Amino acid sequence: MREFFKYLFASMLGFFLSTAIILIICFVVIVGVISSVDSDKTVAVNRNSVLFLNLDQAIKERTPKRGFGNLPIIGSNENDGIGLNDLLKALEKAKTDDNIKCIYLNVSSPNAGFATMREVRNALIDFKKSHKKIIAYSEVYTQGAYYLASVADKIYLNPEGALEFKGFSSELTFFKGTLEKVGVEMQVIRVGNYKSAVEPFILDKMSDYNRKQVTAYVGGLYNTFLTDIAQSRDIEKDSLYKIADDYRIQQPQDAVNFKMIDALKYKDQILEELKGLSGRTKGENVRSVSINDYAKNNSDAGSGKDKVAVIYANGEIIGGEGSDNQIGSERISRAIRKARLDDNIKAVVIRVNSPGGSALASDVIWREIVLTKKEKPVIASFGDVAASGGYYIGCAADSIFVQPNTITGSIGVFGIIPNFQNLMTNKLGITFDGVKTGKYADIMATNRPMTAGERFIIQNELNRIYNGFVSRVADGRKKSKAYIDSIGGGHVWIGTDAVQIGLADRLGSFKDAIKAAAKKAKLKDYKVVEYPDVIDPWKSLMDESTDKIKTYYTKQELGDNYAIYQQMKKVITSAGIQARMPFEAVIK
Repeated sequence: MREFFKYLFASMLGFFLSTAIILIICFVVIVGVISSVDSDKTVAVNRNSVLFLNLDQAIKERTPKRGFGNLPIIGSNENDGIGLNDLLKALEKAKTDDNIKCIYLNVSSPNAGFATMREVRNALIDFKKSHKKIIAYSEVYTQGAYYLASVADKIYLNPEGALEFKGFSSELTFFKGTLEKVGVEMQVIRVGNYKSAVEPFILDKMSDYNRKQVTAYVGGLYNTFLTDIAQSRDIEKDSLYKIADDYRIQQPQDAVNFKMIDALKYKDQILEELKGLSGRTKGENVRSVSINDYAKNNSDAGSGKDKVAVIYANGEIIGGEGSDNQIGSERISRAIRKARLDDNIKAVVIRVNSPGGSALASDVIWREIVLTKKEKPVIASFGDVAASGGYYIGCAADSIFVQPNTITGSIGVFGIIPNFQNLMTNKLGITFDGVKTGKYADIMATNRPMTAGERFIIQNELNRIYNGFVSRVADGRKKSKAYIDSIGGGHVWIGTDAVQIGLADRLGSFKDAIKAAAKKAKLKDYKVVEYPDVIDPWKSLMDESTDKIKTYYTKQELGDNYAIYQQMKKVITSAGIQARMPFEAVIK
């Protein structure tokens, strides 16, 4: 009898727990659907409103769907942010919206790359043509934050705040010493002296080739940074360089003295100024609308039967479907093919923001671009980075647009095969044995060193893929293979240099690229359509929830060191030959 009740209570407990879990899931689904509907609703904009522009949020290529609102689902905050496309359209609309009287720009540490920030910055400069004011305020300005804020009519800093202005630095992390200690050997095969993605695993400092290109591209980014600020603040560029080089901004008042900040003020003082600019009386509160809400009202993508398709290729390039933050060869090639076969689509813009990835997946996407170009104009617009495989997929376009601070090029390939024999056998006491029917049946095995014959085979394969890469670029850019090889070899270039050497055609914005596509197709009235569809948040949760939970807890444990873990994991787990950016470009 005792056993009977034990099993009975166990069954009841299991039933109640299962019911509770099902109810929770149903609750999440219902609330998710409701919040999804709410998130699509337009927002009423009152007269005399201030447009609140928060640029500390993630600025992505496209605004993610927020099907779960603010539900505390682990990893759901990965979907926070606003799309660059929606942000730019909202700023353009605000310029002529009589209800918007001014912009309040709040930014301390922007979550965007330099090319993206320049797109936003130029949109703010265009907004000022309306003669509406932009007021920037922050307690702390990082260098990226100040780059954005420098376009404002007035820049204010908290009296106890700080302005960071010290020049750029780029630091790489090397793992060779750690790998040697644990007994792991990274067997590297590559084509291109500048293809330095492998260097952290085989060296303890930068190679001369890598140091040369890092120095060049960091210097180029810094030159654009100083030039743009100098123009906005009417300060000599050489003076800005000297201010940073001597670290002259040490106190808040120093920023005012060097005319980089207009005044030191507290938040309440800023609100009073915004009242005046927006036509509110002293006793009234400031009326404001956030850029995220305001962007919901902007559903106008143009008019007319004819269309220009924008294909978003964002993230690492992999085989298969990918996601909104990965370029899956199947998903993106299918989107390009759909645009090609649609007779109402007269031109295509491929928007690339990618450090590269799988060479094979890159070639699959490249092929669709080539086929599409035979039928309608194809323009490429490069974002923060379009390097290696990212450049591969765009090189066939009729024309390539870049920002001065876009990172591109890196024409080269590599492969890494780890050898864990020393770790397994000498450190852990694990040995391996087996049989095989051919000399190379276990080629690329990770429990022993490569043989000379295996290295020869893999090197030949890399040479073949590299020659194909060079040929693709040479055909697309109408250059000789010898010339492309001379500027290839894994070398990274910034946008201004890419135009000079013929890897890109024009310095221009995302919007410029769309206009150029329409012009080449001889369109006057047209509608912009976007592909592929943004992934449904419920599908994303179901497909990626395990990975999101892992990422969430790993970030919690590692903090700032998560980037190091991610870098090592990415290279070790990459399958196949890679056409990838030679390093993670982090500018401080």
